[in-house]
Amino acid sequence: MTIIVAGKLLLKAGMREEFIEKSIPAILLARQNKACVDFSVSPDSVDANRVNIFEQWTTEEALTKFRDSGPESDTLSMVEVVDIKEFTL
Repeated sequence: MTIIVAGKLLLKAGMREEFIEKSIPAILLARQNKACVDFSVSPDSVDANRVNIFEQWTTEEALTKFRDSGPESDTLSMVEVVDIKEFTL
């Protein structure tokens, strides 16, 4: 089984670099998980207030456990629009 989480976040003006920096602990934690194939938070090439999200997991259980135990941060306060979808292949 493969679970893909992909999409975009539109951030408050000027918050992209701080958002990415504060995302690093979660990225590192996810990548240490054996069920995590990939986890990325990337700046968009055109929109200065957008980051692109991509995750690939081998099990729904691992993804759920990660979401429930990930590091705390105040990154959600920087987000204006969430457009992320989850796909099971």
